[in-house]
Amino acid sequence: MENEIQEARPLNFLEKIIEDDLANGRVPNNTIVTRFPPEPNGYLHIGHIKSICINFGLAEKYHGRCHLRLDDTNPAKEDMEYINSIKDDIRWLGFDWGKYEFYASDYYDQLYEIAIRLIKEGKAYVDDLSAEEMKEYRGTLTQPGRNSPYRDRSIEENLRLFEEMKEGMHPEGSKTLRAKIDMASPNINLRDPALYRIKFATHPRTGDKWCIYPMYDFTHPISDAIEGITHSICTLEFEDHRPAYDWATSIDGIEHTPHQYEFARLNVTYLLMSKRRLLYLVNNKFVTGWDDPRMPTISGIRRKGYSPESMKDFVSRVGVAKVEGMVDYSLMEFCVREDLNKRAKRLMAVLDPLKLVIDNYPEGQVEYFEAENNPEDPEAGTHSVAFTRELYIEREDFMETPVKGYHRLYPGNEIRLKYAYYVTAVKVDKDEDGNIVAVHCTYDPESKGGTTPDGRKVKGTSHWVSADHVLKAEVRQYDKLFKAEVPGAATGNYLDDINPDSLVVIPEAYIELEAAKAKVGDYLQFIRNGYYCVDSKDSRPEAMVFNRTCTLKDSWAKQKKKMGL
Repeated sequence: MENEIQEARPLNFLEKIIEDDLANGRVPNNTIVTRFPPEPNGYLHIGHIKSICINFGLAEKYHGRCHLRLDDTNPAKEDMEYINSIKDDIRWLGFDWGKYEFYASDYYDQLYEIAIRLIKEGKAYVDDLSAEEMKEYRGTLTQPGRNSPYRDRSIEENLRLFEEMKEGMHPEGSKTLRAKIDMASPNINLRDPALYRIKFATHPRTGDKWCIYPMYDFTHPISDAIEGITHSICTLEFEDHRPAYDWATSIDGIEHTPHQYEFARLNVTYLLMSKRRLLYLVNNKFVTGWDDPRMPTISGIRRKGYSPESMKDFVSRVGVAKVEGMVDYSLMEFCVREDLNKRAKRLMAVLDPLKLVIDNYPEGQVEYFEAENNPEDPEAGTHSVAFTRELYIEREDFMETPVKGYHRLYPGNEIRLKYAYYVTAVKVDKDEDGNIVAVHCTYDPESKGGTTPDGRKVKGTSHWVSADHVLKAEVRQYDKLFKAEVPGAATGNYLDDINPDSLVVIPEAYIELEAAKAKVGDYLQFIRNGYYCVDSKDSRPEAMVFNRTCTLKDSWAKQKKKMGL
């Protein structure tokens, strides 16, 4: 049924292009070949999920293949840590590139040979302009650029200087190799774009073999051509670069001509999708690392407890469009809740404990009640929960002087303890400061399981844990890292919008013992509190840590409504 619904969905514009290309014989060997080409200069973020799902998803749908190609053309910013994290994130989403793993550095020799050929054909030259001067000569959107004074160097001089650049004979920033195209072009990207720059940095894969590195707009299209990519799919910010892409793939000697298509990137309210800004947050300790659960990185949301299925559902609902837009954060969390509701194991956890003493319950007696693992899944089974004379309930579940409409525990009121008995509050114990430290109750032995012979009903139900059979664990209550829908929109500085309550740590919460069996990757719901997971980094069997994935409802929307936002 699900597949039928999926098939009934209208084709997006990329699917229409592919189906038209297949129908009209424009695809070599009738095999669709896409690629996901991230730069390993940071961790992937939620925005990349859309690109991953599109590229791998289209290849899967049309029985083609998707290449993973690491764009490792800037060794100063790249690291094997980033490369490994990228692979882990793609696999977590359920995609596999198989044997089709490539690197831009695989083509360094071919790219160098192409650069030499361009110089010999008079189509590239070595320029001595600095970056600032080059910007000045480039012109503006309304004014044409000016030719560099070095543009008419002889082929022999260009070959000699480029070889010297390759041999490390010139300092960084002193020379670049540029394509000779058209400084008056209305597209700035065609105004003699840089093809190579000098960079003295050890490369993660090629070591110190090279001290000149090709630029993205030169490397990327040629890599696509070498690999036989049929549909080069990227985000809209590369639309203006398409003429440069077409120029590179039309260089004499390049046999395959791929085509570039652009889609709208994924922008989500309250989130930053800039690696540069995310790196700043990491380096300046605003977060604990790239995998901090408040970060919009894939490793961050994994650690927070998001499921890959929920994120694929999210990007599917967002769809593939040609126009940029902003997606509401609440839609993402809705998809997370929808998925976790079906798979999360239900447990009782008391985050702000208040002792409950049942005075007429036998001391030393232990009963066990069967609790549903997941009411949405009848096959999920049950687990046993210990019930004793002394329990803990949430502090908010008792009020000495109740307000109107309060249906939980207060002196003289009867409530149901989930799975167990009806209890009635009798009195309280207070400390010397007048704070309530314990509530004394009586229970009705005939109300076992939540029913009574006289059929009476109660309005309030509380979850609980046994004081003697309990797991004490740290719970981290995560919320949005930013409190503004568009961080920095009001002041111009996104740091001004950091949410001071994005993490609240409960050093010792009380959770039923079944939680001790939970492991990294399990999805949990702490009844009435939210969805949680075992922290993949800091949790240990003797000192467990649980992270809140999300609340049970969109409490942020409710809070905004109260504030009149």
